[in-house]
Amino acid sequence: MRNVRDILRDKGTAVHSISPDAKVYDALKLMAEKNVGALLILDGDRLVGLVSERDYARKIILKDKLSKETKVKEIMRTEVFTVTPDTDLDECMELITVKRVRHLPVVENDRVIGIISIGDVVKGIIDHKEFVIGQLESYIKGYPVKQKT
Repeated sequence: MRNVRDILRDKGTAVHSISPDAKVYDALKLMAEKNVGALLILDGDRLVGLVSERDYARKIILKDKLSKETKVKEIMRTEVFTVTPDTDLDECMELITVKRVRHLPVVENDRVIGIISIGDVVKGIIDHKEFVIGQLESYIKGYPVKQKT
């Protein structure tokens, strides 16, 4: 089974983050520039939260707050579930499903080294299954079953 390290090798280890004291507007601008749906919230090198477009919609728009006046720390999620590079994709999918999250920061030696999304995990699982199916098809085609006479 593939693991988080395989995903990071394919997609890269870019980590887009912002300070908890930054304005929500700046976080949204950065998400748009980087074409991502979430940012990690770092206080120095320490992971303290995560903010997503969904947080913006639910905690700014629906509550009539102003993104240029509200700080990220007012809407960020502080309960962040992390994985390691060695976490297999089935474990990631279980965590995503049970905890109802869409993004998993990747931490190694107490340092954030990447982030994966539900889309990355689903793609990794599908790619692995397609590989296995291809291997099985090759095996079957290479070793024909003898017919009974």
